Amino acid sequence: MTQDAAGLWSKPFILCWLANFFQGVGFNLFLHFPGFLTELGASSVVIGWISATMAVTAIAVRPVIGQIMDSRGRRGLILFGSLLNIGVTGLYLTVDQIGPWVYVIRGLHGVAEAILFTVLFTYAADHVPRTRLTEGLALFGVSGMLPMSIGGLLGDGILDVKGYPALFQTALACNGVAFILAVGLYDLPRSGGTERAHPRLGFFGVARQADLLPIWWLTTIFFIALSAIFVFLKTFVMARGVGSVGGFFSAYAAVAIALRIGLGWVPDRLGALRVLVPSVLALAGGMLALAMAESSREVLMAGALCGLGHGYTFPILSGLVVTRVGEADRGSALALFTGIADLGAVVGSPLFGWMAERWSYTALYAVVAAGLALGVAIFWPWDRVRTRGPSSGRLS
Repeated sequence: MTQDAAGLWSKPFILCWLANFFQGVGFNLFLHFPGFLTELGASSVVIGWISATMAVTAIAVRPVIGQIMDSRGRRGLILFGSLLNIGVTGLYLTVDQIGPWVYVIRGLHGVAEAILFTVLFTYAADHVPRTRLTEGLALFGVSGMLPMSIGGLLGDGILDVKGYPALFQTALACNGVAFILAVGLYDLPRSGGTERAHPRLGFFGVARQADLLPIWWLTTIFFIALSAIFVFLKTFVMARGVGSVGGFFSAYAAVAIALRIGLGWVPDRLGALRVLVPSVLALAGGMLALAMAESSREVLMAGALCGLGHGYTFPILSGLVVTRVGEADRGSALALFTGIADLGAVVGSPLFGWMAERWSYTALYAVVAAGLALGVAIFWPWDRVRTRGPSSGRLS
């Protein structure tokens, strides 16, 4: 497949952006879901396991998603995932206790989100000019960052006036709009010559590609760290009595979006790797600030620092994946990349739930900050060896 070289804001890119935005608002309303579980009597550890259930099913279907995208295209999966997302969101209205049913729903939700997150992101990458890859992916990422703020604030407002059923109904409406937009997304013509020149490696082949191994490592550390805020920010706010979910994610998203819109060209001009390391360290700084936060203002500052780090880290890592993999394996590679996001939740959710319950939120976020710093310290020399050595690009 070939990308639209006419510019970043082509019609398919815009439609994909909007579809991702609305399903993102629906998804990010669930930033408040830990509060719903708490009201039903769930502990931090149970909340962690329920979150991990969603991630486990998402990981399990990732190889199949990648294979279907590379062999049959993107459109069919986008439509199927959108319909599944609508159906599953409606099922949350039937939950009234902690039991097997909530695990089943979260598992199905994981499948729907795995499909949409992976396929919409890959579809956008298909339509971004290669010379502006990081900038294009960063701008597409705005469609995922805005919903963080909107979902957090909208959820705050809905819960202040009504309750969790209204929250789920709003998510259902957003997912319905996303489906309507997704109907207009069509695949690009296939390029048979590209597949003959670069034989397909498949999902597990790109998982072992030598120059991608350091990227998989840092991506794993990055997404494990994110689970600490996406899963436990709600309970952190409830336990410490400062800040709000909406406030934190508004600061987070505002800084990330401003960075991507105003300075999205920087990694393509200066070099992605030169910008990546300080970006990850900025995220670590935000986690450390959250660990020490004792006021609403400090929670906002922590959110801004985390947004500064996330603003560049995600598009740079995903851009490196796209540039280092053959075009015939783009779907599988991005399925693996987005699958690592769910792996981060599987590892991080139970672990951080245990830390919050046994230790404290201060210890939890301090450990996350240290983990990010260690991740960068391992990544930098490893990637230099992989990309400059004679085995670069081969399987290992």
